[in-house]
Amino acid sequence: MPPHSLSALDAGLIAIYVTAIIGLGLVLSRRRASAQEFFLASHAAPWPVIGLSLVASNISPTALIGITGSAYAIGISVYNYEWMAAVILALFALVYLPVVLKAGVYTMPEFLERRYDGRARLWFAGLTLLLNMLLDAAGALYGGGLLLRLLAPQLSLFEAVALLAVLAGVYAASGGLRAVMYTEAVQAVIVLLAALTLAWFAIGAAGGWEAVLSRVDPAKLSLIRPAHDPYMPWTGLVFGAPILGFYFWCTNQFMVQRMLAAKSLRDGQKGALFAGLLKLTTLFVIVLPGSAAILLYPRLDHGDEAYPRLLFDLIPSGLLGVILAAFVGALMAQLSATYNSAATLIAMDFIRRARPEMDGGALVRWGRLATLGCMAASILWAPQIARFPSLWEYLQGVLAYVTPPVVALFGVGLLWPRANAQGAFAAIVCGGLTGAALFVGVVSGAWPVQFLHVAVIVFLVSVAALVAGSLATAPRPAAEAVAIPSLGGEPPARSVLLLAGALMAVTALIVVRFR
Repeated sequence: MPPHSLSALDAGLIAIYVTAIIGLGLVLSRRRASAQEFFLASHAAPWPVIGLSLVASNISPTALIGITGSAYAIGISVYNYEWMAAVILALFALVYLPVVLKAGVYTMPEFLERRYDGRARLWFAGLTLLLNMLLDAAGALYGGGLLLRLLAPQLSLFEAVALLAVLAGVYAASGGLRAVMYTEAVQAVIVLLAALTLAWFAIGAAGGWEAVLSRVDPAKLSLIRPAHDPYMPWTGLVFGAPILGFYFWCTNQFMVQRMLAAKSLRDGQKGALFAGLLKLTTLFVIVLPGSAAILLYPRLDHGDEAYPRLLFDLIPSGLLGVILAAFVGALMAQLSATYNSAATLIAMDFIRRARPEMDGGALVRWGRLATLGCMAASILWAPQIARFPSLWEYLQGVLAYVTPPVVALFGVGLLWPRANAQGAFAAIVCGGLTGAALFVGVVSGAWPVQFLHVAVIVFLVSVAALVAGSLATAPRPAAEAVAIPSLGGEPPARSVLLLAGALMAVTALIVVRFR
């Protein structure tokens, strides 16, 4: 699509906003950066900050461009990932979060070592670090780079992503998780309001709510698609999407780190449920604007063009600057969170494990250096995403091939005490080889398997290998088994159960309405 010029007012508003959000991050960074402060915000995060931070980490230009583009190209079935997040966050809050918090770990790979052994920890830490850079950070940079190039077409995509990465890394390297979470909480409110504003303009320009629902192809307004659907078959929705969702919300350090920073179990649980509620709003503020774009721009070459077109064509000067500033700030918040997560993994799962005598100050210095290294890696990879059909397909497709063994180790491993380190290693090897073989087969055209079905196949192979490897070897010694608390301790507080029930009821109403 053609580049757009900004008015002086819009450019000024963006500059003021970006300066303010960086300033807020630096002010919050002034607290002495101990290891617990830098990596876990001193375990002092209240539930509203946790919930808003989780959403801000997930609603950025990556999501705005990718989800809206997918809604334009394939329909609102892309929303299945969003409502599924609410269900999975409720499950995590009620069942798994108490166990994770009781373990007192800094990272999810550290938790995996407690459950199995060091091999599982190093594998998962390396995998998470790689995915954080190639998916989370690079995807955010790519989406932000597309927007920035529309405003400054003289920039190459590489230059655009480099500028955004440097801006985001300033307070991530300075102050750690507290600065990241509180700036994210501010950003979440502003970005949701900005997205709601654009949705209002987009649906209005398309003729209103009834016009969108009546004029768009009904197949593109249905959440539940046939089993032969190439993008979201119902079989993939039921069996595959939960696997990807469990990985992302329940094991990914990028997301779970916010709940690890909770000042209490109840705060962590309420924060997760609050995030699930906010995720449900994306149908109205992100997905349906893509449906409106079908009526407004019926012949776009690429679905990822839909959101920028809506933004620059419909929003008046002045308000455009405010919305763009909010999106740039959201991008910086997501990037800073990703870099802090990656720094935590490097410092705690590699550096501290190799040198356990290292003090907290030295670990923080390593964390800051790791932030800079991760910035460089994501800058180099982000331009390569342009080679993929769409941003959202890139993000979800990669996860399907590599993350199911993680879900097997966490999900099955906590439910089945007999699982041991040898079984975990078998699951890692067999699941990894199966994912690699399927990737080669799909890319070559030999095995045309939809990626959500790939996730199911790799997961089942991983579970089978975990069970077989565990049963074929000696059980874990009882003295080691107590390193991880067991599931099914104290029941959740009544208020938490009521909130979870209400969240599931609202989710069910939305799914039934748009089935």
